[in-house]
Amino acid sequence: MRVLMFGWEFPPHITGGLGTACFGLTKGLAKQDVDVIFVVPKAYGDEDQQAVRIVNASDVTFDLDEKESREFWSRVKYMEIGSNIIPYVAPEDFEIVKEEKKKTGETFTSKVFSKKYEFSGKYGPNLMEEVSRYALVASGVAMKEEFDVIHAHDWLCYPAGMAAKEASGKPLVAHIHATEFDRTGENYNTIVYQMEKEGMEAADLVIAVSNLTRNTVINRYGIDPNKVITVYNAIEQNVTKELLHIKRNLKEKIVTFLGRITFQKGPEYFIEAAYKILQKDNNVRFVMAGSGDMLNKMIERVAALHIADKFHFTGFLRGEAVDKMFALSDVFVMPSISEPFGLVPLEAMRINVPVVISKQSGVAEILKHALKVDFWDVDGMADAIYGICHYNALEKAFKKYGKEEVESLKWDDAAIKVKEVYEKALKLGQ
Repeated sequence: MRVLMFGWEFPPHITGGLGTACFGLTKGLAKQDVDVIFVVPKAYGDEDQQAVRIVNASDVTFDLDEKESREFWSRVKYMEIGSNIIPYVAPEDFEIVKEEKKKTGETFTSKVFSKKYEFSGKYGPNLMEEVSRYALVASGVAMKEEFDVIHAHDWLCYPAGMAAKEASGKPLVAHIHATEFDRTGENYNTIVYQMEKEGMEAADLVIAVSNLTRNTVINRYGIDPNKVITVYNAIEQNVTKELLHIKRNLKEKIVTFLGRITFQKGPEYFIEAAYKILQKDNNVRFVMAGSGDMLNKMIERVAALHIADKFHFTGFLRGEAVDKMFALSDVFVMPSISEPFGLVPLEAMRINVPVVISKQSGVAEILKHALKVDFWDVDGMADAIYGICHYNALEKAFKKYGKEEVESLKWDDAAIKVKEVYEKALKLGQ
């Protein structure tokens, strides 16, 4: 079986968990004799292509004078974009992006139609421009490649998946890793919502990363329950012995938040819980690793609470720096307001770090050896963190059984289920 897969990022160049999930899944699919052609807006040449063949959308050119190219574009719908559509943006860029409220249709269309288009592959002010060109590329790639099924990851790739389906007639599987409601709550962007809805409606089948997400897809987007299938994410098991025995220079306990510092991730609840803990025990340090539009606000809140001497902001971490941060931590906290799945707790647990996670997360559905609290329950969160830091038996139990549990969550198993989805989609198309 051969799959034409559309993603927005691929390791080692990632912004969030989406690229990590795509990498793990493609490796698992390779073991199931599934060949994956992975199309990404911008390839850098250092991607691991053992399990996939990377197609760099930036290398695909189009000539508008050709009839074929005009037909491709007729399948693609594009829209102008405002700043609030951007899911990931560093605080230093946020104000700049906010100023660029709209692009003129003329300039926008001109760039998309250019013979050569260099994708940034980022989540910047030209995002919708890139989404539109990406769909144009997808239509062309679908006409030239041999494949059985199309697999599109999240809303950025749904127009590409839809264009590829229309060009080839092959079945489309839409993979939903996060919805607009997860990212922004009830203040959702109607353009993104509509793109998500249209993508899932056009798909033959939809994969949700948790039952939490599946229910959102059914209840908030009106998607037929019979076509929405839950497949949980997994985790890479590549941990070195050196990482598990890293030496620390601090005697204090270290409690870590690692993720995008945005509304969805609930960073403010982490800070309030930290404040409560420090009223009882001053022998704890807190780390907030990541970047996002709420970073400056969180720094100001820490200062206002007078706990800055016990709080550290690292900025965005990637690769080995993430693992090293976990290795230095005594507790990892994920206080997300709405987390479709949540790979980061699994990354912490595989390095023997006990975790406190919100009940409003998909990963809470499958983890037994994690302390679970409501994201808004700051007292409960503080109690859970304090307990792990102060009761050795509790800490040891969560380390031991948590690591055993996470080692059972393999991408190979997730890939088997995804292949079954492909087979079902093929039968539906017959």
